[in-house]
Amino acid sequence: MEKALYKSPLSWIEICTSTNGVTHIHFIDAPSNPPKKTSPFLDLVVQQLDNYFIQQSKTFSFPLDPSGTDFQLEVWRMLHQIPHGTTLPYLKIAQKFGDIKKVRAIASAIAKNPILIAIPCHRVIGSDRSLVGYSGGLERKRKLLELEGFPKQNSLF
Repeated sequence: MEKALYKSPLSWIEICTSTNGVTHIHFIDAPSNPPKKTSPFLDLVVQQLDNYFIQQSKTFSFPLDPSGTDFQLEVWRMLHQIPHGTTLPYLKIAQKFGDIKKVRAIASAIAKNPILIAIPCHRVIGSDRSLVGYSGGLERKRKLLELEGFPKQNSLF
């Protein structure tokens, strides 16, 4: 497993990888000693994050290797279907999953997403279009949506 720290426009991000791909991308407090060692794979991930933040790219092509239950993995796969610059309520994801009674379980799975940004859980909002539930913090969620071109004038903000 390798780790890298990346200084994004929103804050520091820790990137963790396995031999199969990225296992974690999450926001952290400022590190005391950022690691200097890197690898070609971590360089690729950082370059794609750079391209995302400067709006040169809307997608990520690096392999992902999240750990979770079969249910969580299925929910995280569904998040990839939410187009860049759009949002989808938790209830709609439950409907796409085929059972609106699972909306709380789906919300719980989304909250446990280990690969922020690349698995776009920031695009999931409340049924009333409110900005809710983001492990990276609601202000970062708002900024990610703005970066993706979601209109500021929308009631979401």
